[in-house]
Amino acid sequence: MAEKAGGRRPAGQDLGAGSPDRIRNVVLVGPGGSGKTTLVETLLACAGAIPRAGSVRDGTTVCDFEDSEHAHERSISLAIAPVVHRGTKINFVDTPGYGDFVGEVRAGLRAADCALFVIAANDALDDATAALWRECAEVGMPRAVVITKLDQARADYDGVLAAAQAAFGDKVLPLYVPVRDGGAVTGVIDLLVEDGEHDDLRGALIEGIIEESEDETLMDRYLGGEEIAHETLTEDLEKAVARASFHPVVPVCSVTGVGCAELLDLAVDGFPSPLEHPSPEVFTPAGAVAAAITGDPAGPLVAEVVKTTSDQYVGRVSLVRVFSGTLTPDAPVHVSGHFTSFFADSTHEDHDEDEKVGSLAYPFGRQMVAADRVVAGDLCAIGKLSRAETGDTLSAVDDPRVLRPWSMPEPLLPVAIVARSKQDEDKLSQALARLAAEDPTVRVENNPETHQLVLWTMGEAHADVLIARLADRYSVHVDTQPFLVSLRETFGGLGKGLGRHVKQSGGHGQYAVCHVEVEPLPEGAGFEFVDKVVGGSVPRQFIPSVEKGVRAQMERGVRAGYPMVDLRVTLTDGKAHAVDSSDMAFQMAGSLALREAASSTTVTLLEPYDVVAVVVPDEHIGPTMSDLSARRARLLGTDKVGDDRTVINAEVPQTELVRYAVDLRSATHGAGAFTRSFGHYEPMPEDVAATVARRDR
Repeated sequence: MAEKAGGRRPAGQDLGAGSPDRIRNVVLVGPGGSGKTTLVETLLACAGAIPRAGSVRDGTTVCDFEDSEHAHERSISLAIAPVVHRGTKINFVDTPGYGDFVGEVRAGLRAADCALFVIAANDALDDATAALWRECAEVGMPRAVVITKLDQARADYDGVLAAAQAAFGDKVLPLYVPVRDGGAVTGVIDLLVEDGEHDDLRGALIEGIIEESEDETLMDRYLGGEEIAHETLTEDLEKAVARASFHPVVPVCSVTGVGCAELLDLAVDGFPSPLEHPSPEVFTPAGAVAAAITGDPAGPLVAEVVKTTSDQYVGRVSLVRVFSGTLTPDAPVHVSGHFTSFFADSTHEDHDEDEKVGSLAYPFGRQMVAADRVVAGDLCAIGKLSRAETGDTLSAVDDPRVLRPWSMPEPLLPVAIVARSKQDEDKLSQALARLAAEDPTVRVENNPETHQLVLWTMGEAHADVLIARLADRYSVHVDTQPFLVSLRETFGGLGKGLGRHVKQSGGHGQYAVCHVEVEPLPEGAGFEFVDKVVGGSVPRQFIPSVEKGVRAQMERGVRAGYPMVDLRVTLTDGKAHAVDSSDMAFQMAGSLALREAASSTTVTLLEPYDVVAVVVPDEHIGPTMSDLSARRARLLGTDKVGDDRTVINAEVPQTELVRYAVDLRSATHGAGAFTRSFGHYEPMPEDVAATVARRDR
């Protein structure tokens, strides 16, 4: 895979790792604006990977290389920035901080063995970051904390550290403390090295490390007053971090580089290698549990596509994490999709096929550095892997495997789109298929009832990026339109109608007359057609025609253009002509009879209700319940989740949930989340129904 024009080039480092124990995969997570990308730049410069740190503002960073990232001055996509420090390759995985791009964060977590939570010293710790910490804790992801922006005017290192400890737990302890001179941060002090000034912090740190590493002998020695060697403490630090039970804190000033060398050392000495972080469960394509992955470069090949992109220079690019074995160029591999037959939580399309790898490269932001092999534990890019999609497993052709998929949030913001021109329409389907293959957090729906093409997205920013990618990558331009909820119609009472379709124009004409009575049925009863014709006023061969016409009109609706449900239609009488009556004439008469019956009574709009479970921090319970009530929700109760979160269960009209993904995130500062599933239909209040425009068919 050739290097591409543009971007920052690595400064001559050999990015090939010889063995998994000399690899560290570190994903940077945290809120937008906390300085993740700037920190990566400074670390790259500190390690000698680039001559100097670039700027997010002027678009010269390694990681933010998309045009949309330059325009918005924020990260949108996951990016890899590897460095070599003290003989160890560190793959820094930079992820977006904005909530709409949580799919990129989940991909980064899958690719990494340790999460580095980046928090700004001049900002409050937000609820979304605390929620992500809990998610990482639930899956046993090792974590550390970096406090950045120490040089900012409102920087409060001690306050942010205390907030992190309150939110993340008492095993979040400083490994270094900042040194100030006249208000400026000039350096950091290593608390594992005795300095006499921070004995309380040092004591708490050492006790925390020894306790969480479960080194009981060392604890006895320390409590007995023995001075523990720095090397021994460092070894126990690494054990404690790898167990995901101890979380060191490092203060960093990205502008001056203070703390960056220490953070690189911590990554090498204190973060787990791929051999120490449990790998995902592995199965055979038939669903049987396979042998656990050991991370052996000589073992069976098991790798995973954690991200897929399309690039204007090299086409399709797959970012891959190798969990076992060794990838080599031009090697045949088996591509396995997520098999829904035994992964109930997967919505991935099943596929099971062989493909040739082609060339390999180490990604360095936008750049691609050629690789002759990629060992277990490392990350790489594969160009033009045409059949593999995000989440697919790559394994040996003669020994196929499937990794258990990682959890992805459900896209809950619908955006209806329409091609701008016939040329765009011709290319739209293929372009959307590629977008969906790249991004598991987008779902494409072609709604047969509303006749809308809908992108289900994570939020407005996510939707904007998807629409921009359609234009930039695939030259497909679309416009948005108001999203329609699939309503239903039914009769509010008994109605009677006459359907008369009579046309005479010389030769054979058209003649059909029918009388119907229509009454509503209980919810879910469906449709009944009853024949009560006597005396042959409607010939037997035309009675099915009347029913067919009624059914066709029910599909079109009679009020707002939505399908009609739960009706009994009784054919009571009619007239026919020996020559001019026909199947089509009685279909038309049946349709007209239903429409006239509707004009003789009320027609009720039915709206779908979803069963919704909203998870919020306890401090947001009251406002969230009030907001749901304002959305005409029926509150069903609450359940506790952990110590500080609550699930609010409710039934909510779908029309009130169209923008709920955006509104809930805003109201809870990113900490709220919800799931939804279809419940039932209920009559729509007339004041709301009066605002519903007729569906454009």
